[in-house]
Amino acid sequence: MSDEISIDSMTKEQAAAELARLASLLAGANTAYHGGDDPVMNDAAYDALKRRNAEIEARFPDLKRGDSPSEQVGAAPSDGFGKVRHVVRMLSLGNAFEDEDVTEFDTRIRKYLGLPADATLSYTAEPKIDGLSLSLRYENGTLVQAATRGDGEEGENVTANALTITDIPHQITGAPEVLEVRGEVYMSHQDFADLNARQAEAGQKQFANPRNAAAGSLRQLDATITAARPLRFFAYAWGDLSAPLAETQMGAIERLAALGFSTNPLTKLCDGPAAMIDHYRSIEAQRATLGYDIDGVVYKVNDLALQARLGFRSTTPRWAIAHKFPAELAWTRLENIEIQVGRTGALSPVARLHPVTVGGVVVSNATLHNEDYIAGLDSKGQTIRDGKDIRVGDWVQVYRAGDVIPKIADVDLKKRPQDAEKYEFPTVCPECDSDAIREEGDAVRRCSGGMVCPAQAVEKLKHLVSRAAFDIEGLGAKQVEQFYADGWVREPADIFTLRERFGSGIQQLKNREGWGEKSATNLFNAIDERRKIGLSRVVFALGIRHVGESASSLLANRYGTWAAFEAAITAAQIGEGTEWDDLLAIDGVGAVMATSLVTAFHQGAERDMIDRLIAHLDVQEAAAPAVGDSPVAGKTVVFTGTLEKMTRAEAKARAEALGAKVAGSVSAKTDLLIAGPGAGSKAKKAADLGVETIDEDGWLALIDGA
Repeated sequence: MSDEISIDSMTKEQAAAELARLASLLAGANTAYHGGDDPVMNDAAYDALKRRNAEIEARFPDLKRGDSPSEQVGAAPSDGFGKVRHVVRMLSLGNAFEDEDVTEFDTRIRKYLGLPADATLSYTAEPKIDGLSLSLRYENGTLVQAATRGDGEEGENVTANALTITDIPHQITGAPEVLEVRGEVYMSHQDFADLNARQAEAGQKQFANPRNAAAGSLRQLDATITAARPLRFFAYAWGDLSAPLAETQMGAIERLAALGFSTNPLTKLCDGPAAMIDHYRSIEAQRATLGYDIDGVVYKVNDLALQARLGFRSTTPRWAIAHKFPAELAWTRLENIEIQVGRTGALSPVARLHPVTVGGVVVSNATLHNEDYIAGLDSKGQTIRDGKDIRVGDWVQVYRAGDVIPKIADVDLKKRPQDAEKYEFPTVCPECDSDAIREEGDAVRRCSGGMVCPAQAVEKLKHLVSRAAFDIEGLGAKQVEQFYADGWVREPADIFTLRERFGSGIQQLKNREGWGEKSATNLFNAIDERRKIGLSRVVFALGIRHVGESASSLLANRYGTWAAFEAAITAAQIGEGTEWDDLLAIDGVGAVMATSLVTAFHQGAERDMIDRLIAHLDVQEAAAPAVGDSPVAGKTVVFTGTLEKMTRAEAKARAEALGAKVAGSVSAKTDLLIAGPGAGSKAKKAADLGVETIDEDGWLALIDGA
């Protein structure tokens, strides 16, 4: 369509004529594709037409037609999916890889609940479907919304697409007024093979595996494409409810099946780890013949009241775990070892492999971890692979850890080339020639160049604009690389001074390849919109080593505001003082993370960079927990001694849920000490400071009904 008129140069009359042409073309394509199952154009051509239609409508909104293709089934490609905020977060699962991990999971559950080892504790065990998570919201029996998991808090609205999946009922009877059903969209092996055959016949791109095919199909911006894809759905969980489904996990699954949802027939009730592992073995033996991909078995505490007591960590429920299958293996040749420099300066070796299929996916790269791993040593200096090192030219065994990340498991010395040389790990950064230093006790060698190292600077900036951080629409990894190379953005604050430094900024940007006046304007507006941003996103965006997304949320929830957070971390001294103790008292924050955090705020150059960024932001206060009439909301409490009616972990989780701050030591800021038998020095210090002290019964009476 090279003879098409540029949208930027269109007159109003030309735009009206073009919209009429597009409406006719797309209507014909819809009829042929959806009604006649005989497409007259491929997906790419169809998407391009819808994108052009939407862009013209955006420039000339008053010309939008009554039969506009953008108002038909599906969303305009340029708009993408709408966002859906989950009422109940969609979390991921912790993983178990060995039988011992399952036993430890059961032990942790019992310890948290204060149950003896011989107490009966039942679990459900079900196949872990390798697909795409989907949430279905029913109101008064009608499907009103479908959303992907997204980042757990916000997903994509794919309602129109979900309505095309035959396993998903549009109407149900006998359900609670509000019912949010959760499950997995997947594609069977046979349907996947048939789809790829059709793709090949049409000269279109083939999918790597059923999971990718299912995900790509569900996320089509045109629901008619999704309708043509053979998607299926297993229900296995729920979110928002107006009334409970049952008293147990198994009972709830049976209720979902009675309501008309497909549930997995291999789901089974198991009494304890031995039965769980036996069922895992049974499912594993059937894996190749199931007809769909699974990558493990999920165990969940069956009693829903116990699930409620156990609650959640920052990203995973305490009451569930995924027992993953052993990684699949393949042999191939190692063609090269390349070094990548990450945002923390870590030099990460990557194996470039002769492409090989592992677990249904073509693998051409694998992680080599660090220089010890290449040399045949583990993190403690002990030999692995019988001490065999890894060399370029070697024949290596590749596996996919957790069926995701390719790694090298072994080396076949019989096939090693005679001229293969021992790999010498670099001692200087390949990006900036700065010394690459390996500190004592650290398994990783790191570039000492900091922000002068292009790789670190670019990776830090990419991290800053990533989805869980600032998530600036129109400013992704590709744009960051371009702006850095042009010298426009060298540190985070530079993003927020772009418009100021360029005047309107539009003229310089729109002349660059891939940019126009509209896209440039949209970018500057998107940057401005992100000046107002939540505290947890800012903390995560800083890219401080060991401080991930979940830790950032923990820190934001504890300190509430940027001012409080900045003051506390600035005042903290590593290994000593009240601020340090308070930092370590946060459940999920350890000494390594705390050290990294405090160090970042105490380093001159890095701190200056943080301060320059914050000067351009309006950092929003973290949302406080819904505590109702909690008698301890906003108070600092400390637990000491032995608790007899609940475990320490349960007491701490309960206090935090009621809006209290749980500290690890007594100070003048402490409001309340809960002391059990054997309280010791904390009780004495509380008495000296005049801090109110109560026993466990007093604590339970205080929070009763809250």
